[in-house]
Amino acid sequence: MYAFDSVMLKHSFTFMGHFFTRERFGQPQFLAAALLLLFAAQCLWLVRKAPIEEDQLFRIRQGLTQWHGGPLAGMTGLAHSDVSAEPQSWLLARNHGDVGAHSPLTYLVAAAPLLPWPANLSADSMPYWAWAARAPYLMFGLLLGASLWYVCRRLYGNAGGYIALTLYCFAPGMIRASSLHFAEPVIGAAWGTFGAVFTAIAVAHTLYAPREVVLWNCRRILLLGLSLALAVGTEFSLLTAVPVALLLMLWVAPARKAAALVIWCAALVFAVLLLFVAYFFHPRWFLIGLQHARFFPFSPQAFGMTRVYSQVAGQIFQACPALILALPAAVVAFLSWKRARYFGNTAPLLLALLFLAMSVATPHASGAVYTIVATTFFFVFVAGVCADLLETSQSLLVMACLWGLLAASSVWNLWQLARV
Repeated sequence: MYAFDSVMLKHSFTFMGHFFTRERFGQPQFLAAALLLLFAAQCLWLVRKAPIEEDQLFRIRQGLTQWHGGPLAGMTGLAHSDVSAEPQSWLLARNHGDVGAHSPLTYLVAAAPLLPWPANLSADSMPYWAWAARAPYLMFGLLLGASLWYVCRRLYGNAGGYIALTLYCFAPGMIRASSLHFAEPVIGAAWGTFGAVFTAIAVAHTLYAPREVVLWNCRRILLLGLSLALAVGTEFSLLTAVPVALLLMLWVAPARKAAALVIWCAALVFAVLLLFVAYFFHPRWFLIGLQHARFFPFSPQAFGMTRVYSQVAGQIFQACPALILALPAAVVAFLSWKRARYFGNTAPLLLALLFLAMSVATPHASGAVYTIVATTFFFVFVAGVCADLLETSQSLLVMACLWGLLAASSVWNLWQLARV
């Protein structure tokens, strides 16, 4: 008996030794975790000040209704050609901008933390349940930050990971989005889009190995499908991420186009299945929802309106003021320095410009999700170029400039938070 226990104990320590390695839990991981804790603290500081807005309260109540067996959230009135059959619910949904913009997934996520809440969501009890209502978005914000650090560290090393994560953790736009401080609940869609892009790239890289395509990439296929479902299910107009994922896979693995297409189709099927789950397996409502979805709410005429460009640029720099200096400097280095023009830097820049263009094309919509997504890809681009510059003979000068910019950005953001 004692011999058996000693063998089991030995195997347990061996397993833990393989799991808790310096590769998984070393100094970089602890520093990244510390930055994310600072990010969470800033979000919680804002949560204590911001009330639940009417739009979010509407989504929560719609989601709770569906969770408790009522009509599907956001679908009231869509089945009727004459919306006067249920005018009040229809007008509410239209006024909140939710008709055709989101799937029920948006409402289900908003309401999920409040399922155990025993009482009605009254204004008197808001100080108690408002914290729980923001929990999913804080979680998405932390996951997006962790994903950003992981991707940049894999692409550019520890320096790139720290630069991107520091920019993210002290970016006012990211903090507001993760705490719903007078912001739209789009951080989950941003995480889904970011995950879809870089999961597609990771899958494409594995295609160079002579292994079975689908079974070997099963986990990545599921992750890609989950990311696409989260992005499109939260914001229908992010359907753009679906062809973008395929194009990136074909770009990375041009010699394995058939394999990339098979993986992309498998992930797409899984994503559609997850969206079907959000409709609680009602095929009729699922088809009605897709029929009324606004996948392309863009206005080409907006590209001829000069004031829209300044408006979108202002949104990006308000989301992260440090980009006012960092982004132009990175663009100049990218254009003038051949070494910086490789896939790891070019892809995030092109993606950021794509979502920037989508933001320009929606001048009458909030466009918040495109701004958040574009800003995230700008973080990747800036981190990549800066990491390359740190490997030059001018590394000390670059390091001093980076420390000054990141420190000033962090202090300024904390000072602004203290005034809230």
